[in-house]
Amino acid sequence: MTVIVRDLAPEVRADVEGFARVRHLALPFFLVTPDSLAYDLAHARPEAHYRPLVAEEDGEVIGTAQVGIVHDSPEPGLGYVNVYVHPGRTRRGAGSLLVRAAEEHLAARGAAKLFAWVLDEPGNRAFAERHGYRESRSAHFLRLDLANGTLPPLQSVPPGVELRTGADFATDPRPLFELDSETMSDEPSDIAYEFTDYEAWLEETWRHPLFSPELTSVAVADGRPAAFSMARTDGGTRYGTVMTGTARAFRGQGLAKLAKNDSLHRARAAGFTEAFTGNDTGNSPMIAINKWFGYEICATEVRYVRELG
Repeated sequence: MTVIVRDLAPEVRADVEGFARVRHLALPFFLVTPDSLAYDLAHARPEAHYRPLVAEEDGEVIGTAQVGIVHDSPEPGLGYVNVYVHPGRTRRGAGSLLVRAAEEHLAARGAAKLFAWVLDEPGNRAFAERHGYRESRSAHFLRLDLANGTLPPLQSVPPGVELRTGADFATDPRPLFELDSETMSDEPSDIAYEFTDYEAWLEETWRHPLFSPELTSVAVADGRPAAFSMARTDGGTRYGTVMTGTARAFRGQGLAKLAKNDSLHRARAAGFTEAFTGNDTGNSPMIAINKWFGYEICATEVRYVRELG
């Protein structure tokens, strides 16, 4: 049987379902649904040159690649290619075909440096290195059993602080955008981001089908959001926090922990049974906080980098 690589057809339900299935099997710690994939493609910025690819064998999607330009970085010429193959359909050449198609697409659009996340397993590392990629930083996936685990008790809210939900900002979410922008700029990364486009944030974050404003918790102090824990859900029983952070002026007061604890308790009360999050391996303070909540490291990804030309 022959493996072919082609563009994802978002209007074909079997395509987006196949893509989501492969991603879930290969990366079960990351929330993704067919609807979220279709939304991401429909709302991709033109300058991102976003191109999801599938590898198909005998009519079955067995591999996926998310490919694009890092358009919101001040450094030009950065691209990304994240390839995942069905764990039961490896060694058929799907991964290599996806990488080749992705690199051709990115090189034609001016990319000079490519970034790829690879699960920290010997075969995956060897695959990346055979294709000319070198190891960079790493990050952990963490899982918390909400159904059977024990959360820390809810904390008392300090004087002058109020806990709200993201839904309370529905008429004007800009204060949450400003807090997200500030905390994102301080995240450990080998890519610098300029997170300044409010309209793009509304499309990519606030209106995203996985985003849950109801389970997003916000600590408000001095009349503005001081810390938050932003939540996503998969429409089933899985919940994830995609950003937890504190504005620089309010750090050291435990407000991010307060917000995340509130969000986790409300997620459990709403019937969610699993919680996921991620941390850069160098972010020991946040890893310690997540372990305090009961999260356990379930996998590690390594970012690999390749210079083109």
